[in-house]
Amino acid sequence: MFLANVDVAIANIAAPSIGAGLRASGGELELIVSGYTLAYSVLLVTSARLGQARGYRPMFLAGLGGFTVASAACAFAPDAPFLVLARLAAGATAALMTAQVLTGIQTEFTGRARTRALGFYTVVLSAGAVAGQSLGGLLISADVLGMTWRPVFLINVPLGVVLLWLAWRHLPAGNPSGGDLPAADLSAGAGDARHRAGGSLDFPGVAALSVAMLLLVLPLVLGQDAGWPTWTWLSLGASAVAFAVLWVVERKTAVAGKHPLVDPRLLARPAIGWGLASQAVATGTYFAILFTLALYLQQGLGKSPAYSGLALLSWVAAFGVPGPVLGRLGQRARALAAPAGAVLLAAGFAAIGVSLLRRDTNGALLMTLLGVSGLGLGAGFTGMLGHLTSSVTARQAADVSGLFNTATRAGGVVGTAAFGSLYLVLVPAGAHSPATATHGFALLNLALASAAVAAAVMAWTAVRQTGPATPAHRVPVTRSRKGRSGRSG
Repeated sequence: MFLANVDVAIANIAAPSIGAGLRASGGELELIVSGYTLAYSVLLVTSARLGQARGYRPMFLAGLGGFTVASAACAFAPDAPFLVLARLAAGATAALMTAQVLTGIQTEFTGRARTRALGFYTVVLSAGAVAGQSLGGLLISADVLGMTWRPVFLINVPLGVVLLWLAWRHLPAGNPSGGDLPAADLSAGAGDARHRAGGSLDFPGVAALSVAMLLLVLPLVLGQDAGWPTWTWLSLGASAVAFAVLWVVERKTAVAGKHPLVDPRLLARPAIGWGLASQAVATGTYFAILFTLALYLQQGLGKSPAYSGLALLSWVAAFGVPGPVLGRLGQRARALAAPAGAVLLAAGFAAIGVSLLRRDTNGALLMTLLGVSGLGLGAGFTGMLGHLTSSVTARQAADVSGLFNTATRAGGVVGTAAFGSLYLVLVPAGAHSPATATHGFALLNLALASAAVAAAVMAWTAVRQTGPATPAHRVPVTRSRKGRSGRSG
């Protein structure tokens, strides 16, 4: 989880250096950044079901091994197109390995041991984001052996080898049938064991979702750099048709008594559909600022990669604060944190935009306001996750978890593409004037504030809905498996 999370942030920090070293275009840079997240988001649910069908240990080992090889390919990429392909491979293999993590925790640990394991899981997510922001800038600034940006990917190789050895020795073989997954398994898309015995995969759903996402994202990523040719508009129109096809395919799958990749019955419920939409939009603003902040600071203001990496630490640190606090509040208060957090997110973006329009480029002020936005996103994330899991029955809990993870990743892809393109319009690649960059980044933040307001409205619409009497996340776990040592947890 740490490696996969680091790779999301670290590529944003490295983007300006990659662009200079490989002479990559703006569109290629966006693909290098968002291609990883695109592959990750599309394959996350499928990867979880593969783990259920074939066993989480072999799928974890396969994913980790592939991620290690893909990282080496990224580090030694000779040109931008090769790096784009290597990043797509890294995202796909990252989905395969990370989808098994929560499955392993749920099946191998019980009681207080499971609580501790889930606590470490949360800490690792936050630590990965912090490390990606700080480590990327420091590695690039150090210019190890004159390799500039390449060590940010190369560092994954020795770590991956060590983890492969540890996983081979310590992960239990388990039962590939997936039959004793608990009903409330929170792994992304692992699903209700009663519905997915035998680990059947919704291949039509996977194909339809992949095609729809590619048709949507590719023109958003490449359109600006190519001058918005006819094919980009045709692709955007075709993406709407592809999503409609996905809806029809998944409805037929559900009617046939099978388990669809994306369950239309859940998405049709306002409490679920609006909640997922809100989370996708809010998360999209984070990935957008992750990408554009590095360009603004390094290319616009001439700051170092280390400075750029450290600038967002206030955001990722503040993101983790609301979780423990909201956990002590009642269900209704946690749900209301979702729209309130989105409002705080919007306020942070708006304050950044206004301050930059006034030519106030003080770094301390920028980092403080980024922390405000991070706090808002953290509150919204925690509140919406609590609302969604309490709005479904126990049999649907894992489905909502899978949709939640997919929505956040898809939102990140679209956010990076849409707002990244907007920034490149406002601040063309050849314009390195601090005044131009500051004005463009200010307008971008005002646009992000508008998106966050829309997320707040969606969140409020969602939390006004009434969920079932029994929260889905309060499901007792009746059995667990033992590892090779014979000890549970």
